[in-house]
Amino acid sequence: MPCLNEAKTLGLCIRKAQEALQRHGLSGEIVVGDNGSTDGSQELARQLGARVVDVPVRGYGAALLGAIAAARGKYLIMADSDDSYDWTAIWPFVEKLREGYDLVMGNRFAGGIQPGAMPWLNRYLGNPVLSGLGRLFFQAPARDFHCGMRGFSKAAVERMALRTTGMEFASEMVVKAALMGLKITEVPVTLSPDGRGRPPHLRRWRDGWRHLRFMLLYSPRWLFLIPGVLLMLAGIILMGWLLPGPRKVGEITFDVHTLLYASMMVLMGYQAVLFAVFTKVFAISEGLLPPDPRLERLFRIITLEVGLTAGIVLTLLGLGGSVWAVWSWGQTHFGPLEPTETLRTIIPALLALVLGIQTLFSSFFLSVLGLKRR
Repeated sequence: MPCLNEAKTLGLCIRKAQEALQRHGLSGEIVVGDNGSTDGSQELARQLGARVVDVPVRGYGAALLGAIAAARGKYLIMADSDDSYDWTAIWPFVEKLREGYDLVMGNRFAGGIQPGAMPWLNRYLGNPVLSGLGRLFFQAPARDFHCGMRGFSKAAVERMALRTTGMEFASEMVVKAALMGLKITEVPVTLSPDGRGRPPHLRRWRDGWRHLRFMLLYSPRWLFLIPGVLLMLAGIILMGWLLPGPRKVGEITFDVHTLLYASMMVLMGYQAVLFAVFTKVFAISEGLLPPDPRLERLFRIITLEVGLTAGIVLTLLGLGGSVWAVWSWGQTHFGPLEPTETLRTIIPALLALVLGIQTLFSSFFLSVLGLKRR
């Protein structure tokens, strides 16, 4: 149980958990991760037989990480200590864990949300959108990504090596479990209005953004790769359409000015794709993401030498186009030029030159990121 000044409801949660342990004949303990309460929550918990772990680092995730590290059980159940979740209803989690699941998520939408328990915006917009993005990004079979009641094995959570200390801890657990291929399922739970009698610690927009930011940072494919590829394709198609000459659509004429923007689309898209690769390699090397067999197969094909060759070819194409443009200028005795004709050579040449230099440096940088370390 994470706790920060929950004296009003903490005792009730502890007694409910004790009742559940006794009713189902479970051997267990109640661990409270306290975040520096000043209302006597710690002493109350100890009087009721719970074990209190003092966690000096503030944050929902920090309190839970402290309690998880101290817990001695094979299976762990977590839920808030504000009486919004029913601590007597832990048996379905235990059953699923005994069946071999690594992470058992609660689903409030399947179990029922009592009136006043969840703000309208969270219920119909925030949670469904973030949960949908989580399933899209990580193929996680959870329809309620941010349910605060869940169960997991101690071995599984240690493998996850969770790091976040704030509210995004809830997302990190599901994301890492999905990326690591752990067995995930869900059971219905009921959400009730909390019994605090004061505003919750949750801050809707701030914490919603933190959850979204976390999911994006853990998915370079959706943050960088897919937008980058789409931008590159759009730029290449537009350049191919405009290189032969001006194009007229209705009363609008598209010419070298649009060609310049199209080349920048290709350049920005290419940079986004490189960012995706850099992020993925760095995250894997730092243990933030599990190894990706597809990336390993790709790097067996696209080696440093292949990258350098591609960079040299692009650079030579760019230099060749530039030489051609200078030679064409010389044909006019270095006098005035027709921009609409000259830029059709200069823009692709400069783009190839920049892409070539970027490819050369990026190949070396990827080799540095991929160095094996002890």
